[in-house]
Amino acid sequence: MPIVIAPQDQELSIVKVLADEKTKKHLQSLGIVIGGKIMVISSNAGNVIAIVKGVRLALNREIASKILVA
Repeated sequence: MPIVIAPQDQELSIVKVLADEKTKKHLQSLGIVIGGKIMVISSNAGNVIAIVKGVRLALNREIASKILVA
């Protein structure tokens, strides 16, 4: 499921990133990698605030919809 509709305050595993190579590399530098853990703190109109490796990240709807978690 995309992280946009993921439940809040639950640690999830990143299974796929559906973005172009440039965006994937940028997300990898932020810690968003396949197999990594992510937790959604807040979601508002598709925009997501998440914790990755102990750091809060704000993701807009376009990017957040391309991150699939399980």
